[in-house]
Amino acid sequence: MLNTLAAAALAMSTIVFPPGGAPGDTPPPDHITIDVVTINGSGCRAGTAAVAVSPDNKAFTVTYSEFMAQVGPQALPTDFRKNCQLNLRVNVPSGFTYGISSTDYRGFAHLERGATALEKANYYFQGMSQTEYKQHNYKGPFSDDWQATDTTDVAAIVYHPCGEKRNFNINTELRVMAGTSDKKLTSFIAMDSTDGSIETTYHFAWKTCPPPRP
Repeated sequence: MLNTLAAAALAMSTIVFPPGGAPGDTPPPDHITIDVVTINGSGCRAGTAAVAVSPDNKAFTVTYSEFMAQVGPQALPTDFRKNCQLNLRVNVPSGFTYGISSTDYRGFAHLERGATALEKANYYFQGMSQTEYKQHNYKGPFSDDWQATDTTDVAAIVYHPCGEKRNFNINTELRVMAGTSDKKLTSFIAMDSTDGSIETTYHFAWKTCPPPRP
């Protein structure tokens, strides 16, 4: 049963434009493009992540096949923690810059009584300070889809510096702890759902850049 779940574990991450943008923001009139530079981490080793750009260039999806943390008799000692880092090159029209206003995460977890799990994530622009990790905790007994939302206050949104070229990094971690649960039973947390219709959505916030100095 566990092996079937592990083989079927899928996760998708989607970056989209929020309708109308944040209050006072003006979204760019032209489409953006996103290049995935690298995908690293114990939860997304080479060959287990696929990237697809939407036809309208307004979103991209990353589908994982092994992004799951687990503990139990069939788990390795290192399986309790899995992470994934995406390094992205987001190409936006001249005169605009972007930040992330909110993120919606979804997945599936099976936690025995006494076991706990967490999902946490942060992001940063290359060469700049990382944002603080935002964490969501789950407690067994639990066996269902899970969903979490991270929201950033408008005044606290970090924007890509205008006129500079800095890649955008997203770090995501899944962790499960056996705690007082029966060590003969398996607990896990994954960025997937039982029906496969899952996605993590990063909502853009937009700003216009000042014109370059002559």
